[in-house]
Amino acid sequence: MLNKKLIAIASLIEPEDIVIDIGCDHAYLAIYLKKEKLCKEVYASDISENVIKIAKENIKKKNVKIEVYLSDGFQNIKNNNINTAIISGMGTSTILSIISNAPKNVEKYIISSNNDYEVLRKEMLKKDFYIKKEIVIKERDKYYPIIIFTKEFQKENKLSLKYGKSNNKEYYKYFEEKEKSILKNIPKKHILTRLSHKIRIKELKKLQK
Repeated sequence: MLNKKLIAIASLIEPEDIVIDIGCDHAYLAIYLKKEKLCKEVYASDISENVIKIAKENIKKKNVKIEVYLSDGFQNIKNNNINTAIISGMGTSTILSIISNAPKNVEKYIISSNNDYEVLRKEMLKKDFYIKKEIVIKERDKYYPIIIFTKEFQKENKLSLKYGKSNNKEYYKYFEEKEKSILKNIPKKHILTRLSHKIRIKELKKLQK
């Protein structure tokens, strides 16, 4: 039922978590968390009425009890028990917009964005959310960083915000080769542009040691 990315997200859930899956799609992840008893409680939400209808049908088929919200982000969710939010499969700008309206009781985010990971890390830091853990999984030849953000202080630096804390050497090697490919196609007269890519290559090499 679950793809590799959703299984990885589920592995980051802890028994004391009271979870909301924002943008739950057909509620496969919420159902899995409930059936496997991986968290204290789980809720699901989505902005689409049709998606919510299918999610409720799936929940009924699996004979589990999961409360489902029709909501744009946290807009219609007034549950003060929720302490953990999963947000996956959206772009960083959408994710940050959702979090900007989150209630204060949400103390942990498990996020898998589609883009702009550096922006996500930096903006979450501005909100006093630190990278507790980051993993990278590969599915269908694409890499997906999955990040746990909490209020628990963690030391961050330029590289951790830029490239994350996954320690996935294969992931960093992939980006090193990508940077090298880009560099080859930049005319030598564009000195500053070439320099910026050379710096990235050097940083990515460092992360692979």
